Amino acid sequence: MRNIISTDERGLISMANLKEKEIVFFGGKGGVGKTTCSSAYSLYLSRKGYKTLVLSTDPAHSLGQIFQVDLGAEPRMLEKNLYGIEIDPEKESRKYINSIKEQMKGSFSPIIISQIQQQLDAAYHSPGAEEAAIFDKFIEVIDMVGGEYERVVFDTAPTGHTLRLLSLPELMGGWLQGMIQRRKNINDMMKMASVADKSLAERVKEDPVLDILNRRKESFEKARTFIIDDKRAGFVFVVNAQRLPILETDKAINYLERNGVHVEGVIVNRVMPENIDSDFWRKRKEVEDKYMEEIQERFGDRILYRIPLMEHDISGYESIDSVARIFE
Repeated sequence: MRNIISTDERGLISMANLKEKEIVFFGGKGGVGKTTCSSAYSLYLSRKGYKTLVLSTDPAHSLGQIFQVDLGAEPRMLEKNLYGIEIDPEKESRKYINSIKEQMKGSFSPIIISQIQQQLDAAYHSPGAEEAAIFDKFIEVIDMVGGEYERVVFDTAPTGHTLRLLSLPELMGGWLQGMIQRRKNINDMMKMASVADKSLAERVKEDPVLDILNRRKESFEKARTFIIDDKRAGFVFVVNAQRLPILETDKAINYLERNGVHVEGVIVNRVMPENIDSDFWRKRKEVEDKYMEEIQERFGDRILYRIPLMEHDISGYESIDSVARIFE
């Protein structure tokens, strides 16, 4: 297996660096092999003795299919040192909305609570709700790093979804700061009115809404700090030798690095063998070679490994292990 996987000295050094990251995201265009690579890498880590959690944020889950087990929101042991989770965005979104409803109870009058709940039910179907809910799960996972798990591997959704997810800390941070400031302004006005109303003064003194907003802001700041820490987190793109994955990956790398997210490298997946007899596949190989040149030109200093096109589907521990060997 390994004799048909090409790499270089920098690739080996980069992979050694990658192993030291507490959280690694595998991203790329849909269908390029993110789940294969993230599954194989997590298996590699677990067999190196790291207690590892691999989890999928892709609504079209295939992590469980590759390991040939049923996965859900709670960690399931896959083998020694390896656990798996598949996050259901719809369920997490509903859980997220319900948690906000619970936090609001006791803070407002029944009439206002009813209005807020209607707005939250509408927000459940709004753009970005699933990403916000998944990010809550991500914050929960961050708290497990260094304690319950030594390494966490994310099998992410296709590129656009993932970029929105990773941009949430910055976007939500600004929005929450505005909400906090408006709440403080309201409290200041209530303090002025509380001179003649002692019960109102107590409500301003202990503002549960402001506490919730501040906790949310702190959580997003913590997540942001973790994501941009290149000693703790890294992003690996998986790409095929095809035009659209190359272009999408190039744009995504530029976007992430402009926003302070470290991109550790690129894995080129499903590379065709050199010796081909069929005229049809020789022509396909010629096309691939041109795209491989483009990949080298765009990502040459980032390429970690080139994984060959397999004769079989990647499913089950034996086939995952055959890919995991590249990380040795």
